[in-house]
Amino acid sequence: MRIITHSCPACGSIVAANELEDNRIMKCPGLNCQEVLRFADMPEDEREYFLENRDRYQI
Repeated sequence: MRIITHSCPACGSIVAANELEDNRIMKCPGLNCQEVLRFADMPEDEREYFLENRDRYQI
């Protein structure tokens, strides 16, 4: 299993792919950061891998 994350381009905060996929669009969790993060902003190969293996990322 790969750990797939996405970092905020504004502040560098890291969000797990499964959290981002659940919401598709979310405000960055970084302190005082107003950046909006989107699942679609992740690299295509990481999105595809995550979606093909979604069941492995369930808690």
